[in-house]
Amino acid sequence: MRYMLLVKSTRNYEAGIWPDETMQAELTKWNDEAAKAGVRLDGGRLQPSSQGARVHYAQGKFTVMDGPFAETKELIAGFCMIEAKSREDAVTWAKRIPFQDGEVEVRPLFELTDFPVDPAEEQGGWRDKEEEFRTAPPPRKPGTIRYMGILKADKNTEAGVLPDEKFLTAMGAFMEEGIKSGVFLAGEGLQPSAKGARIRYSGKNRMVIDGPFAETKELIAGYAILQFASKAEAIEWTKRFVEVDAPGRLGAESECEIRPFVEFDDCGSSRAVERNRSMDTPK
Repeated sequence: MRYMLLVKSTRNYEAGIWPDETMQAELTKWNDEAAKAGVRLDGGRLQPSSQGARVHYAQGKFTVMDGPFAETKELIAGFCMIEAKSREDAVTWAKRIPFQDGEVEVRPLFELTDFPVDPAEEQGGWRDKEEEFRTAPPPRKPGTIRYMGILKADKNTEAGVLPDEKFLTAMGAFMEEGIKSGVFLAGEGLQPSAKGARIRYSGKNRMVIDGPFAETKELIAGYAILQFASKAEAIEWTKRFVEVDAPGRLGAESECEIRPFVEFDDCGSSRAVERNRSMDTPK
């Protein structure tokens, strides 16, 4: 099973204060061990929320809010996608992350097999296209900025209500356009927080809190990794996304946060940076 480890932000991270070289080396060691064990699939860090924006759509109207955002404890600083045998195994790997403080949320991803086959499905429809996309994602475009689109949860997504075939077809068509345009690099839905857990770090101590979690408006229902030439282009595509997404959401309302990635060139030169660069460079 695949799990997303969502690293929560801190005041230091939001202030642009990065981990010191010792912590960088310890995190690289954890990444190394996870990669060698066949556990680590992907990962990345995000710029502080001051570099991002939120796009909200309801009743035919868009609202765009520039960062920074106040709820630091619920913001995401980065992620790591892993393959684990069970939630307990995923939690065990998360507990091994060498953080001295902070919090990581562990959430299982939706697989295509989690969506019941609808009699109205056609061959070559959204399911086949989604499988093809996951197997062969588009390449990076030179001169673009990677962004993470973070789709906010609602009561329905937290209750595990799956979208209907009409919505999946409409979203599939939009995603196909994004793929052909070279905008979409990856994207997944997260299962409800009731199936997840949080790990809080305090020195060597780890506290595990089982889901569900109460702050529904700040929970994540899904994500996408995208590439754009500018923040303005990212906002325009996100506006189109929430307009397509809203009809399938509670109250026909949708909100998505976009945040640029921290790229290796932003981090200066160090042994830890170069090791992580080598792990994330396509072979």
